[in-house]
Amino acid sequence: MSAPVSNAASDTSARAATLSLLARAPGVRLATLLPDLPPFDWLRRPEVGAVMLRGRMGAGGGAPFNLGEMTVTRCALRLADGTVGHAAVQGRDKGHATRVAVIDALMQGEDAVRIETAVLAPLRAEEAARRRLRAEKAAATKVEFFTLVRGED
Repeated sequence: MSAPVSNAASDTSARAATLSLLARAPGVRLATLLPDLPPFDWLRRPEVGAVMLRGRMGAGGGAPFNLGEMTVTRCALRLADGTVGHAAVQGRDKGHATRVAVIDALMQGEDAVRIETAVLAPLRAEEAARRRLRAEKAAATKVEFFTLVRGED
């Protein structure tokens, strides 16, 4: 008898994609989509710190260099059912980090479908609309260069 195949890699990448979406979302928008938070206990209260951003020249194959620092807020919490949620968001918004950690925990339990439809789906749609608008603005400034044959050959 063989052991069941674990989907841990896809679960991890889906969770990372969800956390990334939530971290990019405006904190005010998250508060609108999820105004009431379930009861939880802090494992790590929101704390503000800095991380060093690293860059590479070229197509990512060059030597790494320190680009600069970015302010981040991180936290960890446990819901009443024992599910743990983590968050790290850019900036100093402790409420944003708290909501991201709560949503991370809720997505691991029975509320995942409700959170997907009520919070994540609208955020994905809004982000896609923002990206589309940015692409349209960039396309409007596109310049096509061409060369006429001069006939000197």
